[in-house]
Amino acid sequence: MSGRSGGDRSVPLPELDHAGDVALVDQGGEADGESKGAGDLEAVFDVPVAVSAVLGRAKLEVRNLMKLKPGAVIELDRKIGEAIDIYVNDRLVARGEVVLVEDQLGVTMTEIIKPDRA
Repeated sequence: MSGRSGGDRSVPLPELDHAGDVALVDQGGEADGESKGAGDLEAVFDVPVAVSAVLGRAKLEVRNLMKLKPGAVIELDRKIGEAIDIYVNDRLVARGEVVLVEDQLGVTMTEIIKPDRA
């Protein structure tokens, strides 16, 4: 933020250049002198986020919850094959499908949810 006065605390925003590389853009909209790679975003790589894949929901009374045993089946509010919700830090960001990858469950995103810009 050198060369700025008046206590401006703006942070350059990443933007893709024509080659698909990330370039830092200042508030004026002009890219810094050279293209930056994804490595320049290393400062945010170690920021922890909570990712949740919600298969469905069910309401149970505590007495019924306490009666559950291993192997019990809980009916969810979704049907087989219906998209699951993917949350990052408790914010819905995508929908997807459950997949099996080398004997492990995974999630593939099929739809990115864009926030309303109202």
